[in-house]
Amino acid sequence: MIRKHFAGFAASALALAVSAQAFAGTVTTDGADIVVKTKGGLEVATTDKEFSFKVGGRLQADYSQFDGIYTDNGDSADAAYFRRAFLEIGGVAYKDWKYQINYDFAHNAGNSDDGYFDEASIAYTGWNPVQIKVGRFDPDFGLEKATSSKWVTAQERNAVYDLIDWTHSHGNGLGAQIAASLSDSLYASAGVTAKDNNSEDGESTKQYNLRGVFAPLHEAGNVLHIGANYALRDADGENFDSRFRSRLGMRGVDTAGGNDAGANGNRPVFGGFNNSADGSWDKDSAWGVEAAWATGPFSLQGEYMKRKLKADSAALDDIEADGFYVQAAYTLTGEARGYKLGRFDQLKPANKQIGAWEVFYRYDDFTVEDSNAAASVTRDAGDTEAKVHNLGVNWYVNEAVKLSGVYVKAKTDNVYNAADGVRTGDDDGDGFVFRAQYVF
Repeated sequence: MIRKHFAGFAASALALAVSAQAFAGTVTTDGADIVVKTKGGLEVATTDKEFSFKVGGRLQADYSQFDGIYTDNGDSADAAYFRRAFLEIGGVAYKDWKYQINYDFAHNAGNSDDGYFDEASIAYTGWNPVQIKVGRFDPDFGLEKATSSKWVTAQERNAVYDLIDWTHSHGNGLGAQIAASLSDSLYASAGVTAKDNNSEDGESTKQYNLRGVFAPLHEAGNVLHIGANYALRDADGENFDSRFRSRLGMRGVDTAGGNDAGANGNRPVFGGFNNSADGSWDKDSAWGVEAAWATGPFSLQGEYMKRKLKADSAALDDIEADGFYVQAAYTLTGEARGYKLGRFDQLKPANKQIGAWEVFYRYDDFTVEDSNAAASVTRDAGDTEAKVHNLGVNWYVNEAVKLSGVYVKAKTDNVYNAADGVRTGDDDGDGFVFRAQYVF
């Protein structure tokens, strides 16, 4: 039996080598027959579905230009960078075991010490409809995060996510998650993550996530989706970063993978501070609700989120934030956005000559309440707020190539930019982002 399984692996590897070098001939095995697919990457699989191996990836090259609140001095700056450059390897072994490894050559995921992995996980699917996954992967939180970066509508996810980025980031640690899909309409997941930052005793930060989705309508062009999320993590570690900050939809102010705005890029801080003393904070929690509706080429979605960082020191008060986004998208050429339970999926062009054209608008809005913060060169006392408008167009040239452009306008209250310790005074800014994406 073991020899048969190894024969499956060997045949898959041989088929890969043969197809890559374009040699003619026949590949045989004493196990199941094999199938080689080259559309959308390279996949080799046995016909009995016991084994498969697929190589794919995504490349997202961005150029952006911005001014005002997005830079320290308020003048125009630009950035050209790889937002993502993933090599993705995944497949199935012994039918019930799935594996996935995504490595980011743009270095926007992970770090040099822990590896630039977006994901490295193993999942057991033998207890259908329950799936158990372990390894490094992002925790489950929110509709936009559940949707792959290949198929989110705007280039960057909503600005409120930045305030709660820990809820949907693996933090270079390892996690375990159990998820189940029932009757094509119900989805639920629960997970725990041990993140790569420790207390003074070497205890890793623990995070817990819950997500539930009900989608009575769940087909492309006919979607009704509602969901709820909750996340909780320890915040009592030494040097805890309590900052509530956002790039306001403009990744180029501070990113890896190439050139950003450098020292002149401004990523505003709306509350909190870095390197907190041990014992400053207790728990950090966030919850959110999500909803989406789609009919034909039109889709409407939104999320509301709230975060509370609980103080553990008499000298500090709790910090709270809440916000939402609403997004509308319409495909001019008539195609519907794909949908899989819990997330939106690929939009496939019907016309191979002109592709698919989509227009969208998204509005982001959030408020941060931090009575610990005093007036400074970058903020006034009191609550801070931000509003971001995103207006864009996506051209799905074919199933592999997508070209996107978006205009972004941000407005802040009680938050400003500053250069060389002197307030510049901008509380709004404009910018645009262009992306060329290739998926295989």
